[in-house]
Amino acid sequence: MGKQKKKQKVILPPELPPEILEDEIEVSDEDVQFVEENHDYAGFVSRLDTLAITKHVNRIADVEEDALEALYEKRRKKEAALQKEKAVAQIDPVDALPVKTLDGQIYYRTLPQPLDETENGENEDEGGQKGSIAKLTKAERRAKLKKEKKEAKKQGKELSSVLEVLEEAPQAAVLAEVKDELTAEEAFENKKRKLAEVGMALLADPDSSIKSLKELLQLCKDADHSIVRLALLSLLAVFKDIIPGYRIRLPSEKELEMKVSKDVKKMRNYESTLLSAYKVYLQKLMTFEKDPSYKHVAIRCISSLLDSAPHFNFRENLLEMVILNLTSSDDLVRKLCCDTIKSLFSNEGKHGGEVTVEAVRLIANLVKLNNCQMHADVIEVFMYLSFDDDIGKKEEFEKDKKASSKKGRKGKISEEKSQPQGIDRLKKNRKQLMSQTREEVVADYKSAAFTPDVGEHKRMQTETLAAVFEIYFRILKHTMQSILPGPEENSDLSVGTSGTHPLLASCLNGLGKFSHLIDLDYIGDLMNYLKKLAANGEGSSRGSLTVSERLRCCIIAFRFMRNNLDALNVDLQDFFVQLYNIILEYRPGRDHGEVLAEALKIMLCDDRQHDMQKAAAFIKRLATFSLFFGGAESMSALVTLRHLLVKNSKCRILLENDAGGGSVSGSLAKYHPFANDPNQSGALASVLWELNLLTKHYHPTISSLASSISNLGQNQAPLSNISPQAAFTELSLERESAFNYVSNKTKKASIKRKRVASPTFPDATEQDSIDDEEQIKRKLSEHFMLVHDIKEKERLRIELDRTTQSLQLYDKYKEQRQQHKKRKT
Repeated sequence: MGKQKKKQKVILPPELPPEILEDEIEVSDEDVQFVEENHDYAGFVSRLDTLAITKHVNRIADVEEDALEALYEKRRKKEAALQKEKAVAQIDPVDALPVKTLDGQIYYRTLPQPLDETENGENEDEGGQKGSIAKLTKAERRAKLKKEKKEAKKQGKELSSVLEVLEEAPQAAVLAEVKDELTAEEAFENKKRKLAEVGMALLADPDSSIKSLKELLQLCKDADHSIVRLALLSLLAVFKDIIPGYRIRLPSEKELEMKVSKDVKKMRNYESTLLSAYKVYLQKLMTFEKDPSYKHVAIRCISSLLDSAPHFNFRENLLEMVILNLTSSDDLVRKLCCDTIKSLFSNEGKHGGEVTVEAVRLIANLVKLNNCQMHADVIEVFMYLSFDDDIGKKEEFEKDKKASSKKGRKGKISEEKSQPQGIDRLKKNRKQLMSQTREEVVADYKSAAFTPDVGEHKRMQTETLAAVFEIYFRILKHTMQSILPGPEENSDLSVGTSGTHPLLASCLNGLGKFSHLIDLDYIGDLMNYLKKLAANGEGSSRGSLTVSERLRCCIIAFRFMRNNLDALNVDLQDFFVQLYNIILEYRPGRDHGEVLAEALKIMLCDDRQHDMQKAAAFIKRLATFSLFFGGAESMSALVTLRHLLVKNSKCRILLENDAGGGSVSGSLAKYHPFANDPNQSGALASVLWELNLLTKHYHPTISSLASSISNLGQNQAPLSNISPQAAFTELSLERESAFNYVSNKTKKASIKRKRVASPTFPDATEQDSIDDEEQIKRKLSEHFMLVHDIKEKERLRIELDRTTQSLQLYDKYKEQRQQHKKRKT
């Protein structure tokens, strides 16, 4: 038994965990509060003897303390030997240079270095003297911990400074930029791929993937501008495809309480989700519309949605945004909005005419707010409106129908009074039931029918036409106030009334198109307005109208007369006087030749027989006009002149008459070229000597036409079918083609001159080009000489007129002097 006890191996208990410093212990607020509240229960903790507890834990049964201490000493020596073998001394980062890998990571090299024996001896001495680290006092531990923290902070600061220096290096900056670009490109491609996948899923099966709209709306908040634009356009394509052909009405509270089938619930969920996403999308578009970087995309989406789905919800908001941007200074934005409004006016079948009425009202308010100072495109959209010609006839028919129905009701009431009261009650109940059922049937039929209601359509057209004419009359009144003096002027007119009338031309064009729809009660006042505008506000020092605008006023007046010939009795002599004076004020580069050609056609060619004196005055004025202006204007004037000569045979005396006029000249024996009234010009006393010069015109068409007109007195020529407008457009197109031909030839010639001259003979094509160039030069020189001669003759004629006037004044002076002498004698 004794041998067995000696051989028994003593197993030491495991080491206790290392002691934790007080600074490292974290105590929660709840524990502190509990100890403070229950101090009596927790007071024994402060009186515990830790050394006695450790001794009691480390003791072993049937083993003496000296033997136990020797065993613990052996364990410490073994652990120290192991630590010596594994000990590795790292080089201080301050004393070594860092190393950077290809991945961009920075690290420091370490070397295994055995500790010196001296240091070990010192450590052992210190351990023998002071014991192990666990046996240090609390004050020593705290001091040692503070030192370690200070050294760690110093090393951290130095390491951060070294890293900053390294980051400033160019290679590190380039690598960082490349990494950022690669990651940005990958993220951009991933977002694009996500947009495509979600959009395709919505287009393929919108019922099951309707909630994916939130993902697309979330991408509209991205920081990348291109992703936001793509998201907006993707949502536009999705909404244009999945929006139903009806207006969504959300169920009321009573309807939600009712029990419905699964299909109805599914449809309600789909419609509510679609409507809420559509509303959020429109709110985003309205916010992006104010941002210059997204304005074009937002306006494109708004106009496309309004054009494709004018029947759907929130169309009032879309229409208001489009109308407000009609006055934008950006040409692209204004063009998109104008095209959308034109499409809505042209395709009323999409919305039944309701959007047309709303758009015209909004434009009327816009014109009123801007005081008629905006771009002409705002008013030109009305040219795409279409109205029924029999609007007034329907109103008269309905009035007759109402009158006849009233008479029938009176007869029925008189018959019902003669019958007994019991039968009356039964009949009234039966009539009420019949009327209720009839109204229900009519309402169901209207909701189910695809054809619009005739009465509703007529009402909307009447409202639209009234709003359009309100805008036109407002523009005319504003123009009158800006050019005419007098008590009608308003002191609160804006600065834009100083002579600029951007909407007048479009207003006159619209009045000309819808002239047959204007009420006859307003045409008299309208003709007076047009007469004053064509006269350009004589006696006014304020802004004046252009020649084209004054010509349009004359054209509109004649169109009114032609469309309402039986109901009007208005003298148009003032408009002929204005045309006679406007011809001399025309300038080719400044004014529109198409408007002048249209005025000549409507007022002189299409009108009935003219007075001989007036026709002769216009013939002489047009012949003079043909000498000074371009080929297209001269051609339209000569066509009108020929038409007047053929139509008024007595005026052909101008082709043969001598100076003085003879018996045909009437009371005016002398021609007054600067007279304002054609009836007071005495044109029959003149000769068409201008035709002789026009026969030598550089343009062959004009010269041949002038020669044919000069031979009208000998041969009776038929009335020409060509109109002044057609002649003007034909020669203007020919002039453009000739200009392009000349420019192309000159370019080819300059290119050939730049080439190196070769010893060979020129080709046939080169020779032809040289001949064409010489021919063009010869024609241009002839034309220049002709124009020069005409201007020289005009200058000489002016000098001759001045000398003759001075001589006449001198003769009058002599006569008056002789008369004065006679009176004295």
